[in-house]
Amino acid sequence: MENCDTVPTPMVEQAKLKLDLGEKPVDHTDYRSMIESLMYVTLSRPDIMFATCMCARCQANPNEHHVTAIKRIFRYLKGTINLGLWYLKDSGFDLT
Repeated sequence: MENCDTVPTPMVEQAKLKLDLGEKPVDHTDYRSMIESLMYVTLSRPDIMFATCMCARCQANPNEHHVTAIKRIFRYLKGTINLGLWYLKDSGFDLT
């Protein structure tokens, strides 16, 4: 992933992640690990929340198509590394 090309969006427009495309299944552990990493990143990058949650729906039976979708999110993050939320401790932010 270090030498990959970047993409302008975290998901392909109108992408549909079907549960069974007849493709080669992948290891559940690796897939869930990638999802967990992305969920952690969503704390400061809410722009990937929708795409990450769409991929998380397929954790029970992931295949190569789903891994490709997750890799696209990582490629998007690589191209937008300077974006994010910055939480200051003395910003006067009030929750109501």
